[in-house]
Amino acid sequence: MPFVNIKIARDGATPEQKAALIQGMTDVLVKVLNKSPNGTFVVIDEVDLENWGVGGLPLDEFRRRAAAKGS
Repeated sequence: MPFVNIKIARDGATPEQKAALIQGMTDVLVKVLNKSPNGTFVVIDEVDLENWGVGGLPLDEFRRRAAAKGS
């Protein structure tokens, strides 16, 4: 009974995108490990941007700096 936990930033993933993630993870477990889709659980946790850090920065600041470097 596989359990997959996906954590994403809470910044606009649509219900359709979330459904695609759930289907995609289920499909991978069926294909690679021959698991039953009916026994496969996928949970998506959305994390507020101020609660997620990368490179020592809150995610929104990290993204701002990365975008500024790319400009």
